[in-house]
Amino acid sequence: MTYVVVEACIKCKYMDCVEVCPVDCFYEGENMLVIDPDVCIDCGVCEPECPVEAIKADTESGLERWLALNAEYAKTWPNITQKGTPPADAKEFDQVGQKYETYFSEKPGSGS
Repeated sequence: MTYVVVEACIKCKYMDCVEVCPVDCFYEGENMLVIDPDVCIDCGVCEPECPVEAIKADTESGLERWLALNAEYAKTWPNITQKGTPPADAKEFDQVGQKYETYFSEKPGSGS
C-alpha cells in the first residue's frame, strides 16, 4: 500500500503534508504535489494534514490513474521537503471538481 495525491490538490497545493512526511516522498509540480510510491512507507501521517483531502490510500477503489500519475511525475519533478507558499488563489479552487482536464500541468515546480 501507498498513499497518492489526487485531483483535489490541483491548483490548491497547500503543502501541509510535506513537513510531516518522515521519508520525504513528496515531489512538486507547477500546481500540485505527488507522492513517490516507491519511497512512501505507508505511515499515513500526511493524509489528515491535507485541508482539501487530496491524499488517499491506494487501497481505495478508482485510484489507479492517480497512482500511475504520482509514480510518473515523482521521477521528474523536484523533491520537496519543506512547506512552501500555496498559490494565492488556492482557496478559490478548494471545492472545484474535475480540475485535471482544465488545470493540470506537467511542468515541474520550483522545488521550494
